[in-house]
Amino acid sequence: MGGTTGSNSVVTEEYNGTSWSSGGNLATARHALAGAGTQSAGLCMGGTTGSSSAVTEEYNGTSWSSGGNLATARGYLAGAGTQSAGLCMGGNTGSNSAVTEEYNGTSWSSGGNLVTANYYLAGAGTQSAGLCMGGNTGSYAPVTEEYNGTSWSSGGNLSTARQGPAGAGTQSAGLCMGGTTGSSSNVTEEYTKPNIINPVEV
Repeated sequence: MGGTTGSNSVVTEEYNGTSWSSGGNLATARHALAGAGTQSAGLCMGGTTGSSSAVTEEYNGTSWSSGGNLATARGYLAGAGTQSAGLCMGGNTGSNSAVTEEYNGTSWSSGGNLVTANYYLAGAGTQSAGLCMGGNTGSYAPVTEEYNGTSWSSGGNLSTARQGPAGAGTQSAGLCMGGTTGSSSNVTEEYTKPNIINPVEV
C-alpha cells in the first residue's frame, strides 16, 4: 500500500500467491509508511505526505478506514504485529527516532524506546516478540533489536549494513531482504534468535 511513483500514492494491491490485483485505495496518499497484519485485516501507519504523518488506516480486505492516529508523527518507520495488536518503531521526525508505539485496535500507546534511534529500518514479528533490523543510525546500520513487549535489547547484527530493507517472519525466524548500501542491494539474510544458556550448578 502507498509509496511513491513520483508523487505520493494511494494504491493498494493484493497477492493471491501467483499474481497481484487492485485493492481498495488508501484514504491518505503517502510514502515511507509502515504496514502490518494480514490481507483481510491490514494496518498501515505513519509515513510522509510532504511532512511527517500520524495517520493510521485499517484494511478489511476490501477498503481502508481510519484508525487511531500515532502519538508521534513520523515517516520511514517500521511495523509489525496485527491489526488488533500492532507495533511500530523508529522513523524520522526531522531527526532519527527511538519511539515505539503499540496499537490495540483502536489507539496507540507508548512502548519501550529502541536502544538506538533509527529510521528506514525493517520490522517483523509481533507486539510481544518484535524484531527490527537495518536502517540508518547516522550511517547504514547492521543493527538488530528484539522486543519483548516492554523493552528492546540488542540482537545479532546483520552481515550487511543497509537502509530500506524489507522484513518478514518472526523474532526467532526472521528475514531481511534488499535495501541500499549506497547502491541497490539484493542481499537476503535469515535471522535465528541467539540462544542464551545460563550456567547450571552441578
